[in-house]
Amino acid sequence: MKLAVFDFDSTLMDGETLEFLARQIGIASEIKSITDRAMQGELDFFESLIERVSLLKGMEVETVNHICENLPVMCGAEETVKNLKKMGYLVVCFSGGFKNATVPFIKKLGIDAEFSNVLHTKNRRLTGLVGGEMMFNDSKGKMLQRLQKLTNSTPEDTLVVGDGANDLSMFEFSKKRVAFCAKPVLKQKADIIIEQKDLTLILDKI
Repeated sequence: MKLAVFDFDSTLMDGETLEFLARQIGIASEIKSITDRAMQGELDFFESLIERVSLLKGMEVETVNHICENLPVMCGAEETVKNLKKMGYLVVCFSGGFKNATVPFIKKLGIDAEFSNVLHTKNRRLTGLVGGEMMFNDSKGKMLQRLQKLTNSTPEDTLVVGDGANDLSMFEFSKKRVAFCAKPVLKQKADIIIEQKDLTLILDKI
């Protein structure tokens, strides 16, 4: 089995989920500043995630879901997923974001599975708390190792695509490492660097 693992925010989706949510309540610049530092590797991912989600406390779940279900698809995402599956890849999404966004997205793109986090809610509003399987700097690497064991895949059979520091842990367990419109910290470890917002450019390089 061949594995293709994609990050979600700014990779499969054109933008950052938390920033789209933050615009709704007027704190986009504050969230963006924290996100940028986390993706550059300047902040611990777990701490930055906890801080950003806490700022969303009180948002209505209905509003969150509406925004998440209408996030913009990255150029070439659908075509790239379709072609990778034709090439025999199991296509998976790893996201430090939230199931409110990743679940509808993978259905839209025909992706096989997603692993992400859950926004805690009470009385149909966000509590500012979050939990899940993609909370830490090394979460994606650890999950990739599990998937490789389950599917009997090797690093040589594995393609990973990301843009930020929390994708570094995946790179350690793959021989096809794509930095997609990425931060310098990820480009340094990549085999393939894509600078244009078009995921189909990956297909010619693998």
